Formats: sequence, C-alpha cells, structure tokens
Amino acid sequence: MPTATATSAGKAPQTPTRLAATLSRFLKATPENPKHPTFAGAVALVSVGGKVKTKAVVGDALRYSAGPVELPPAKRVPMREDSIFDLASITKVFTTILALQQVDKGRLDLAAPVAEYLPGFTGAGKSAVTVEMLLTHTSGLPVGASVTGMSSNAARRAAVLASPLVKGAVPGKTFRYSSVGLMVAGYLVELLAGQSLDAALKSGITGPLGLRDTGFKPLTWLSKADQAKRLVATDARTGRGLLRGTVHDDVANIMGGVAGSAGIFSTAADLTVIGELLLNGGTHGGKRILSDDTVKRMLTNANKGKPAIDAERPQRTADHGLGVELNQPWFMGKLSGPRTFGHTGFTGTSLVVNPDRGLVLVLLTNRAHPNWSWANPDPARVAAANVI
Repeated sequence: MPTATATSAGKAPQTPTRLAATLSRFLKATPENPKHPTFAGAVALVSVGGKVKTKAVVGDALRYSAGPVELPPAKRVPMREDSIFDLASITKVFTTILALQQVDKGRLDLAAPVAEYLPGFTGAGKSAVTVEMLLTHTSGLPVGASVTGMSSNAARRAAVLASPLVKGAVPGKTFRYSSVGLMVAGYLVELLAGQSLDAALKSGITGPLGLRDTGFKPLTWLSKADQAKRLVATDARTGRGLLRGTVHDDVANIMGGVAGSAGIFSTAADLTVIGELLLNGGTHGGKRILSDDTVKRMLTNANKGKPAIDAERPQRTADHGLGVELNQPWFMGKLSGPRTFGHTGFTGTSLVVNPDRGLVLVLLTNRAHPNWSWANPDPARVAAANVI
C-alpha cells in the first residue's frame, strides 16, 4: 500500500490522497444521501501488520451549535488526528473483552444461565438465557431498556435486568441485536470483577495497554483545553442541546454515562490498538489481555445457520462471534470475508479487522452531528473499506 504523497507522472494515485478524497466526498450531499452531508468530519486510520500505513483527517469536529445552527467557519473546531469520539455501540466490544477476562479467570461460564449470577434477571423464558447468548445477540432481549422516570441507579439497574424477552422470542434461536444484552453483560463484569464498569475498563484494558484517550465520561478526565480542541460533537438539536463529551445514547446517559452497551469515548489510534490486540490473539505491546483460546472463540461464528431479524438492515446475516460482527459487507465492503470481524457505532464509528490481510481499519465519523437522521453512515463505511 503506497504511503508516499508525491504524484509524479507514471505513479498510481497514492492511498492517503484517495482515502481523504473518498471521505471528503461525504462532507457534502451525495447521491446516497441527497439532502444532507453524511457527516461533518471524520478520522480514518489503517494499520497492516501492526504498522500504520495510512490515515486521513477531514472536516470539522464541531460545525453546528444547538438548534441546529451552522456555525461560521471561524467558530468551528477542525477535526484532528487525535480527536476524541463517542464510540457508541463499539463500547460492546470493550464490554465483551472485560467479560471474557472473567472467563479466563474461571469466574464466568459462557454456557451458564445468566440468572445463576444475577438473581434479578427474571421473567418468562429468561431462565434459558446463557451468558454466551448475551454476547451473540441471540438472547431474545429487546434492543433498548425502559429506564426513564426512575429516581435511582438501583431502580434503573433492576429495570434493565427485568426487561422481558421480545414477544415470541426463543433464547438461542435467532439473532436480534440487543443493547440490553450487553448492559446485562456489563453487570456481570461489575459483579465478578468487584468494580464499577468504568473502573474495570481502566484496570483490565486501558491501563495495561496505555490507552490514555479511552474511557467513559471524558469530561471528568480531559483538561479544559483538550475538551475545547479534541472532543467531537454529536447531536445539536434542541432536546438535549449540543452534545460534546456527553454520551449520545439516551439510555446510557440516563444510567450516568456508563453502560455495557454505550458510553466509551476514544481516538482512532487507541481503537486501532483494540483491533490489533484481537488480531494478535489477545496480546499487544507485550501485554496479554486475553488468552489465545478465548480470542479464537470470540472470533468464531457462534450463529451459523441462524436467522437474523433486523428491520433497519434486512440484508444482514446472523454471523457473529462473541461481541463482534462477522462477514458483514454492509459496513465492511470489499474487506468483508468469513474471518473479517468488527463493529459499528450509531454515532458513525466503525472498526473492521481483516485477519487475512493483517489489516485494521478504524473509521470514526460524527454522522450524528447535528442530527443522526440526516444520513445513513453505511455508504461512507463501505466506500472507505473499498478504497483500502
């Protein structure tokens, strides 16, 4: 993959220029999204064999104030290579790693019923839900939890655990994407690690790997100067106002900004480390985070032959490992394949890892700024994967 920037006669177009040009196209309306830009800005990073091969930075981290009202150029905040994004559902990958660390320690059995660990996990049919089903989205639990109007975290937690199965769902039979399942997995981590989820993240992943720009609630650990320069905005509508450094996901926000399903913020460089960690069998920089056998199980299709129900993406398949999507062309494009794994986030983020090429592609966009309904982020994800 070329890394030079010269464009002398006879040379093929260089990948950095092509990648940036590909992403820049989505800063304006496109045939795929004809009414609005897909995103205000983006950062992409590609590593092969553990070495950065190309990166691209386009657009703005902040382009709109609440309303939304488009800011004049002088008041916008340009995107940076080290901009910090709301990862949204890519949080689920981190939660899964933390849960699998408990498996490695012999504290958690993937085949065991969730109710054996969490007595509050009650309701019709839920005694058949295993830990593995939470991580493969085959539990039958709903997409989201009902936690509004509750006065305490204890009440909200109890409501999540008591979430009923989707009507007609049979645990283990069908892929239905469920944030509730990963919230419950987060509670398992807290119980078995004896720590809050944000503390477990720091002690189990970000601390050992030296990921200083990754964590929940960035307004609590970023300096005021970094908040102003590096935080990427999401929503700018009038309901919650401009969101910048505050989790976009409503349920995670109600839960205090920390949930197993959403809430982690990070940079392209830090998220690349997570891709490389899994690509390397659970180690990175001499630090072992997961056992090799556990990573192999994590990246093996647990849903082979099962149907998938997804009204938003009817073309998707059920292929899924533990906490990661497998072989999904709708966001992996031409990088997709039987062993390719990754995840997306509602805010416009994505991670794609192709083991056959030893390649990690991180694409972070702020497509939810100023309004998530303006555009479908998938065409930009596919375009970036295809140009790589």
